[in-house]
Amino acid sequence: MVRALALALVLAGTSLATAPAAGAESPAPAVGAQGLTPVGGGTGLVFRMQPNPEAPQSLYICTLTAVGRDRAGNLVGLTNAHCLIDAQGNKLVGEKIYRDISPPGTALAPAPIAATRPDLATGPIGTVTYVSTPNNLLSTGPKGLDFAVIHLDETRVAPTSTVNGTTITSIGAPPPGGTRMCKQGHRTGLTCGVRVGTNGIWFTHLIWTNGGDSGSPVVVDQTLVGNAWGAQHSSPIHSIIDEMNAVGGVGAGFHLAT
Repeated sequence: MVRALALALVLAGTSLATAPAAGAESPAPAVGAQGLTPVGGGTGLVFRMQPNPEAPQSLYICTLTAVGRDRAGNLVGLTNAHCLIDAQGNKLVGEKIYRDISPPGTALAPAPIAATRPDLATGPIGTVTYVSTPNNLLSTGPKGLDFAVIHLDETRVAPTSTVNGTTITSIGAPPPGGTRMCKQGHRTGLTCGVRVGTNGIWFTHLIWTNGGDSGSPVVVDQTLVGNAWGAQHSSPIHSIIDEMNAVGGVGAGFHLAT
C-alpha cells in the first residue's frame, strides 16, 4: 500500500478519462495587458486531449513551474518531464499545451474531468521543445531532474509573477534542513512543509502533492527553489537551469520574466 501511494505521488501528473458533465459552463479566462492571458508559476496546464481539445474524453493536467525568458528572448515555461512521456516512453516534444481554467482544487472532485476545462478562448499557449530524463525514483531507469521546456506563444499569453496568491520574484538554492517551504499546485493549491534533506540530485521535504500538481513551483517566501514532482521530492531550479544551458536552444540562459 505504501509503495502504491508513493508511485502515485511520483507520477503526480494526472490522466483523466471520464466524460465531462453535459452542459457544464467554463469560466471566462482572465485577461491581462493587451488582452493577453497571464501565466506563471502555479498555472494549471492541460494537454494530451483526446479526441480533441473541444471535446476531450481524456486529458492530462500538470502545473507550470515558472515563466521566464531565455538568452534569445523567447518566453519560456517549465513543468515536469513525466507529464510529457507516454506509456511507450516517447518524449512528446511538439505537444501543444493549453491552460486549465478550473480553479485549483477542483480536480479533487469525484469526477475531476467534469471540472477541468481547457482555455479554448486563448487556445494553445505554447509548444513543448525539450523533455528531460524523468525522475525514475521507483524504477531502475536513469535518474533525471524531471523537467520540460515549453516555448510560450506571446501572441496569446503574458508572464505574471503571481498566481493564486503565490508570488515568485527570484531564483535561489534549496534552503537548509528544517526551513519551511511551500508549493502552489493546480490540484491541491498551496501546501507547505519543511525541507528534510537530499536524495541524490534532488531535495526532499514534507510538502503534500497529488495528481495534477506535477511541476508545481517550490518557493521559500518569493524565491523559487525547485519543481515538485511527487513523493515529497523536488529538483533544484539551479540544476534545471544548468541542464538547459548545457542542452542549448529554447530555455538556455533562463531567467525569470519581468
